[in-house]
Amino acid sequence: MTTLSFLLPAFLACLILTGIHTYLGIHVVTRGVIFVDIALAQIAALGMTLAFFLGYEPDSQSAYFFGLGFTCLGALFFAFFRNKKIPQEAFIGISFAVASALGILIADKSPHGSEHLKYILSGNILWVSWPQLIKTGIIYSVLGIIHFKVRKKLLLVSENPEEARRQGLKLKYWDLFFYLSFGLVITSSVQMAGILQVFSFLIVPACCSVLFYDKLLSRLILGWMIGVFTSLIGIYLSYKIDLPTGPAIVACFGGVLILCLVLQRLREKAD
Repeated sequence: MTTLSFLLPAFLACLILTGIHTYLGIHVVTRGVIFVDIALAQIAALGMTLAFFLGYEPDSQSAYFFGLGFTCLGALFFAFFRNKKIPQEAFIGISFAVASALGILIADKSPHGSEHLKYILSGNILWVSWPQLIKTGIIYSVLGIIHFKVRKKLLLVSENPEEARRQGLKLKYWDLFFYLSFGLVITSSVQMAGILQVFSFLIVPACCSVLFYDKLLSRLILGWMIGVFTSLIGIYLSYKIDLPTGPAIVACFGGVLILCLVLQRLREKAD
């Protein structure tokens, strides 16, 4: 097996993650619910940890459906339980903490539980299989088409919920659609790449593109470019220096965010 054929599935997985996560990340940043991603990812991980405790392999279909079921419950919670006195970020943070604690408790009672937690956290994208890539690509393509069809209304709900309400849109149902489709993506991504990479692919390209552009298309193009470039650098460094691939990619995303902040500050001074 050549180096290229060995690394190709991991790079294609990064391309798939970049495609859908950059788009959803722009919605998340616009809505100001940054940590909903990592909370839903942790809830999905809790479902997969329970499946592991019951004897299912972490990359099995059963573990996937356990994670998806838990994520759907989390999406329903975030969509319907809003309180004017308590910011939604508080519910998101509490959900993350509780899901993390329950996951640790379950893993503590499982053989090889600590190894499972490490797998869920950092993933193992270097060993992603072709069937997993194809399944994930099909799921994300279908969701991408659906989101493209309703993009104007969904973007209005994210950017200006009061105007969306004035136009007769039912915000709870649009929120439910967003969180359920978001949860479906997160579950598939966590099983393939782990919580840290999922959060990085979702937030960093979106934040970087928001620094420079206001229009959705411009943000998407820059976010996609950043995702692809950073993935390539991370996979290359992981291969050359013999580092874990997932953490290497996440570290590169951190460096790219700092670079974008510096460039944006220089552009402001130049203007």
